[in-house]
Amino acid sequence: MSEALTHTEPTLGEREAAILDFEDSWYTSSVPKDQAIMEAFGCSSARYYQQLNLLLDKPEALAHNPLLVKRLRRMRAQRQAERSAKRLR
Repeated sequence: MSEALTHTEPTLGEREAAILDFEDSWYTSSVPKDQAIMEAFGCSSARYYQQLNLLLDKPEALAHNPLLVKRLRRMRAQRQAERSAKRLR
């Protein structure tokens, strides 16, 4: 007896989806972003940005919010290019 193989698309975890949703709407908060990060995720802004940066490379993140992820990837690439240009001077 053979079992039918089911293919399920990988999805974001609850925290990963919350990070993307937060990044898409943090500017509506009445508190500074660092404080909002601590309140929402219980971590430092440095740790939050590490998690966000890793998340941007996941196809599931792109599927969750394509416009946000593409914009953040573009901004990251621009910052990396600027840092590289500074090192060459």
